[in-house]
Amino acid sequence: MYVWFAVKTLFCTCQSDHKVNNFEKVRSQYKISKIGKLPSLISESSGLARSSNEHIFWSHNDSGGKPALYGFDLNGKLVSIKTIPQAKNVDWEDLAEDKVGNIYIGDFGNNSNTRSNLEIYKFSTLDSTTQVIKFKYAEQQRNKSRIFDSEAFFHHKDNLYLFSKNWEKGEIVKMYQLSDKAGDYTVNASDSIPVDSQVTSADISPDGKRFALLTYGKVLLFEVSGEGINFKKPLGCFRLVKKQNEAILFLNNTDMLVTNEQGDMYRITYR
Repeated sequence: MYVWFAVKTLFCTCQSDHKVNNFEKVRSQYKISKIGKLPSLISESSGLARSSNEHIFWSHNDSGGKPALYGFDLNGKLVSIKTIPQAKNVDWEDLAEDKVGNIYIGDFGNNSNTRSNLEIYKFSTLDSTTQVIKFKYAEQQRNKSRIFDSEAFFHHKDNLYLFSKNWEKGEIVKMYQLSDKAGDYTVNASDSIPVDSQVTSADISPDGKRFALLTYGKVLLFEVSGEGINFKKPLGCFRLVKKQNEAILFLNNTDMLVTNEQGDMYRITYR
C-alpha cells in the first residue's frame, strides 16, 4: 500500500494550482522540520485537534481503531486517553474543535461509497458527553462513484465544513457546510475547486483568517473573507511529500503540525 502512495506523491506538485487557481508560490516562506514520533498507541494517526491546554494535542486512529482520543505533546509523549462514550470507530478520518470545549470526530470515511451511516460525534471535554450529528449527501447514490467520501473538516462559527477526498477523474474537491448541532442533515456542495491530489485533512487558523487543506503531497492555503468559507481567495501552495500525510493542525495563526500514518510528526514554521 505504501508503494502506491510513494508513487502517487512523487509526481505531486503545485504547478497546476499556480496556473489554474492562481495560488502563490510560498514554499520558501516555510521551514519544514521533523520533530519526532507519535506515541505508539497512535499507530494510524488520521486527525488532529487542539485541547484547552495549548501544549497538548488530540489524535485518533483510523478505521477499526478504538473509539478513543489520545492526548500527546510535541515531544511525542502520551499524556491522556479519552474513551468516547456511545461511539464506534467505523472509519474516523479527522478531528475539529470549537472554542467552548467540544471535539468533533468525523466518522465519515466512505471509500466504497456504500455507507449510509455517516456521523460526526460531538464530544464535550467539559462533561464527557457525546452528541451525534448525522448527515448524508443529497446526490449520493449507491453506485461505482466514489465522490461522496470525506477525510477532512473543521469548525467555524457554529458550522462544520467538510471537504471531499477527490477520488474521481476531473479532480474536483467539493465543500459541504452543516450545523454543529446534533441532528440529521442532508448536505449539498456549497463550493468546489479543481485540485489534482486527494485531500486528507483540513484546519482553520485560530484567528479564523485562513484555512488549509492537506493532501498526500502538498498543502493548499486559502484566505477567509467576509463572505465566509469558500475557495475564492487562494493564498498559496507548497509541496509536502512526507509519506502518507493524514492530519494537519494550526499550532498558531501561521505554523502548522502535520502527522502521517507512519507515526511521524512535522512542524511547518512560517519564516
